[in-house]
Amino acid sequence: MPVLFDRLLKLKEMFNSKFGSSPKFYVRAPGRVNIIGEHIDYCGYSVLPMAVEQDMLIAVEPVKTQTLQLANTNPLYPDFSTSSNNIQIDKTKPLWHNYFLCGFKGIQEHFGLSNLTGMNCLVDGNIPPSSGLSSSSALVCCAGLVTLTVLGMNLSKVELAEICAKSERYIGTEGGGMDQSISFLAEEGTAKLIEFSPLRATDVKLPSGAVFVIANSCVEMNKAATSHFNIRVMECRLAAKLLAKYRGLQWGKVLRLEEVQTKLGVSLEEMLWITEDALHPEPYSPEEVCRCLGISLQELRTQILSPNTQDVPIFKLYQRATHVYSEAARVLQFKKICEEAPDDTVQLLGELMNQSHASCRDMYECSCPELDQLVDICRKFGAQGSRLTGAGWGGCTVSLVPADKLTSFLANVHQAYYQRSDRNLTFEKQSLFATKPGGGALVFLEA
Repeated sequence: MPVLFDRLLKLKEMFNSKFGSSPKFYVRAPGRVNIIGEHIDYCGYSVLPMAVEQDMLIAVEPVKTQTLQLANTNPLYPDFSTSSNNIQIDKTKPLWHNYFLCGFKGIQEHFGLSNLTGMNCLVDGNIPPSSGLSSSSALVCCAGLVTLTVLGMNLSKVELAEICAKSERYIGTEGGGMDQSISFLAEEGTAKLIEFSPLRATDVKLPSGAVFVIANSCVEMNKAATSHFNIRVMECRLAAKLLAKYRGLQWGKVLRLEEVQTKLGVSLEEMLWITEDALHPEPYSPEEVCRCLGISLQELRTQILSPNTQDVPIFKLYQRATHVYSEAARVLQFKKICEEAPDDTVQLLGELMNQSHASCRDMYECSCPELDQLVDICRKFGAQGSRLTGAGWGGCTVSLVPADKLTSFLANVHQAYYQRSDRNLTFEKQSLFATKPGGGALVFLEA
């Protein structure tokens, strides 16, 4: 906690010089690393993340005016001011303050409030942006908790997580809720199996004798600025509908791949066999999707596709469904191995992480050459398992490294990946570090 205390003192000083007054309270919300279970939360499946020590920290002073004033300790992020009763979120520009506005608006709408007090807020984040460690969701969660605290209202952590997951969609990201859930439900010293519908979190004790190391590829990927992410969400939705129709289910209301499994009452392994039978590996055109479902192109565009996926020329349904069902099974295997703790736990968990990366790379196509290179380097220098974490297309890898190899692993990976001139410029301590499960979101009151 001494580092956090120093940051709070520094934040208080900066707040004073910025606003000419003192903050009344502070809120922190952590980033997260997803150990296994990529791109499956929005399909209805459980994931296995842990909070990292890096976080978003906001100093707050409620004010009598109805003006929301936002400032950031990072000069790259300009100040922003707006009326607290007229929140406009521009989906076309994922600017930093829009993520704060998502959390603010989510709480405002949950309680149906129109006359909100204003506030001065100074934001300080040490989660590397666009790194796949969930800096944007941490800001949404932080803003939601700030707003709740200013209003003097109470909600459970689960309710807060659900509101923030929903409200992040104001910015156009069709996420599934993992990032917000772990930000609120995390506990120090344990990873969590996060399940959805209803939302719940179960402790998963990670093996002693090994550590998780995060390595940043230094390729930035902004989820809301790219269509890749929302196209994958839609491909999973279309795959669910085609699988449901193939098995004679009422496919119209089916949105997620998990619903097909639940309605059929079969195992994940059986869903993989059904996917083999029902879907072909060749990409589907919108016209073929329409023929399979017996609908018109107009119905597909207006009733199923989201506005930002209406002009997508092809959909890879077989590959996406295969990834989701196999990855969902890997999450459950990972948890089971952690619980049973056999002698070769670290090796078995590493194999699952490696399988996960291969599936993300080949079936979900959410990797990139730099991530693949970094994963190979991590494995070469002693990681039992290594995979991309977060949405992909850039960002970070997470590796499972035996504790006795950690020092040499960090030195060798640094030399092999980051000593290249262009990456050396962007390399910081935040680019390569061992991490352990951190705690969830908190409010600190000014003494």
